[in-house]
Amino acid sequence: MDEANRTTTVTEFIFLGFPGSPSLQLTLFVAFLSIYLLSLMGNSLIIFIVLMDSTLQTPMYIFLGNLSFLEVWYTTATVPKLLATCLSKAVTISVSGCIAQLYFFFSLGATECILLAAMAYDRYVAICSPLRYSLLMNSQICLRFTSGSWVGGFFAPLPTTIFISHLNFCGPQKINHFFCDSDPVFKLSCSDTFFVEVLGYTCTSVVILSSFLLTISSYGNIVATVIRLSSQEARKKTFSTCASHLTVVTIYYGTIIFAYVRPPAKYNFTIGKVVSVFYCVVTPLVNPLIYTLRNQEVKKAFRKFLVQKGFFFTRMVEKG
Repeated sequence: MDEANRTTTVTEFIFLGFPGSPSLQLTLFVAFLSIYLLSLMGNSLIIFIVLMDSTLQTPMYIFLGNLSFLEVWYTTATVPKLLATCLSKAVTISVSGCIAQLYFFFSLGATECILLAAMAYDRYVAICSPLRYSLLMNSQICLRFTSGSWVGGFFAPLPTTIFISHLNFCGPQKINHFFCDSDPVFKLSCSDTFFVEVLGYTCTSVVILSSFLLTISSYGNIVATVIRLSSQEARKKTFSTCASHLTVVTIYYGTIIFAYVRPPAKYNFTIGKVVSVFYCVVTPLVNPLIYTLRNQEVKKAFRKFLVQKGFFFTRMVEKG
């Protein structure tokens, strides 16, 4: 009887979020909400521009549209609960809902890693083999890369998630985080989590490090090619093209490697929550800002869209 009660007590978890006074919580809520809304608008705008402008129907911008679509869901998987923890001290989630959130968070994260590697390869081919670009990166190959990124990303955390779903949770039920990250969930289980922790650590490390190495390799070859260019103007233009990609890669990989490529026993809950804010909240906003502010084609397409809408609005007013 005691054993049955012990393994079936917990049916939901409580998020602790960030501690602090009510005024601090309100400040955090306003800050996180503002960033979240700006991120949704920025990424949605990029998706719309890529879909509507025929000149952007190229592999580079198809990848960018996929990245923005991913960021919308990536931030939505965690930020609503983060906002709720700023307003309430008793934000709960069911055990099954927690496992689902964990799966989608890691699936979207793995998809982003693979997608960033594909984007780096696209820039490598465009700069290092421009004459073969249409052959090596045509629309069909681009579709394979994007679909492969989504399929691979959603498959990678699936085995670990299945094992997590079979763990027993018997208390305490408070998650020292603002979403269901793997280590805080493992700490709440009364089952032996050694195998699933090793499996999860291995899967995340393989996905993160392999995609990171492929990305860095692509940019290393790009830098070597650019240095050999005789024209200073050509070097400047090429570096400008890749600067936005490299900035996104540095911010994203820097935070997730710090958070997940380390032994599970080394996890610090306070530092983990702070670092999580960067890749859950900040990075999804930084991506559209960097790509739109540094990319002339996107800015040109956006200006053209505004001009067309302004003309359409003027004609509607004249007819009215």
